[in-house]
Amino acid sequence: MSWLSQIVVRLSGIVAVVGLVLATATPASAQSLIRDTEIEGIIHEWSDPVFTAMGLEPSEIEILLVNDSELNAFATRGRILGLNTGLILKTRSANELLGVIAHEGGHIKNRHTLRDGAQGAGMQPMLMTMALGALAIAAGAPDAGAVLLGNSQYFGTLSALRYMSHQEGEADNTAARALENAGESGRGLVNFFENFRSQEVFSDARRYPYFRGHPLSAARIENLRRFVGEQPSYSRTDSPGRVAQHALVLAKIRAFLDAPNQTLRDYPESDTSLPARYARAIAWYRDGQTDRALAAVDVFLTEQPDNPYFWELKGQILFEEGRPGEAIGAHQRSVELKPDAPLLRINLAHALIETQDLAKLDEAVVQLRRATALEDDNSLAWRLLSQAYASQNKEGEARLASAEMYFALGAERQATQFALRARDMLQPGTTEWTRAMDIVFASGATQDDVDDLDRRNSRRAPVGVIPTAG
Repeated sequence: MSWLSQIVVRLSGIVAVVGLVLATATPASAQSLIRDTEIEGIIHEWSDPVFTAMGLEPSEIEILLVNDSELNAFATRGRILGLNTGLILKTRSANELLGVIAHEGGHIKNRHTLRDGAQGAGMQPMLMTMALGALAIAAGAPDAGAVLLGNSQYFGTLSALRYMSHQEGEADNTAARALENAGESGRGLVNFFENFRSQEVFSDARRYPYFRGHPLSAARIENLRRFVGEQPSYSRTDSPGRVAQHALVLAKIRAFLDAPNQTLRDYPESDTSLPARYARAIAWYRDGQTDRALAAVDVFLTEQPDNPYFWELKGQILFEEGRPGEAIGAHQRSVELKPDAPLLRINLAHALIETQDLAKLDEAVVQLRRATALEDDNSLAWRLLSQAYASQNKEGEARLASAEMYFALGAERQATQFALRARDMLQPGTTEWTRAMDIVFASGATQDDVDDLDRRNSRRAPVGVIPTAG
């Protein structure tokens, strides 16, 4: 399955479209998410010790990679932390990217959200100013009242900005302390802000979205610089391994998002580093130069035979070339090397299903059930599981998997419909039947709703047909 095969883009696994809300900023438009086990793993490897030092549970932080060229990052309720690809590509070091992640983690730690913050902080003074203006007009001072009314939004905006600046300072301090406690330098965060210092003099229309929601000021940068400069870890630099990881992340994102010709210009064959060779292999694959791409990946596997992501890429190339049977072996090896990665199991199951070999469906079901156990909101896994069950003529299980898919997507009405259909085809009292009813009730239906539906179905049932009990 291609990185570009669903909606807009994918690295491996699923793509979903969601509406994202920035911390202390305006809501972003719906964007596509990208999933990649390798990149997600690298980011968590760097970030988890910092989250722990911050007092957060790393497993509860969901890091989203957003396919958007704008420089932006955000934190929302539910401990969700988002990074635009545009921001990742503009970081000049792993330490800079880690600094931004730590800052967004600071927003999560301090429970900063849009609705709890800037809107409320700005609304109160605006309403008070409008009230004073109305009183001034009533008291016989229409000119003064008009000025107050005209400036009410201005005063509200100033208050909101002060509130946002306060939140940004809190997030900076939380990030800097956590980085130090994790043995990391805070210099990257300061350098990232310093690199975009000019943003503070731009109008909102010209600023990057990140700095519209995270206002910079010279005082803020200097306060942060002073604090991190006093810390013992300030002079610590990225290890060679982390430098290589950062370069690989940038190369992989560019190779999948940019046109192949652009990638080949950015990573010419004179560059023999692994990230450059990786990028070229992906570019050749996306350009239809399959044999050349496979030859490059085989070289990688000679050098690193136990790298699950090289096996994943080989399987992906073969799958996209219409050779799912050949892709199975590569995907199986990737799963063997990293069995806790649900996206790799989904890749394997998809290849098994696409062979159209009924004998391979049992294994596909096994892989998908394990994937959904690891990641129960993965809508692609549920869709493929429904497809596999339908091919096995297991209609109840197929409808239950479809209900799970819609439930994961937040489509409650469709989830309820499929769950009720599944219930009528499954053996009452079984685990699957109980799960179908769980989805029905979790989607907002009550027992009275279910009983009413059963009565209506009973009245419509043909003569001689006994309706299924609810």
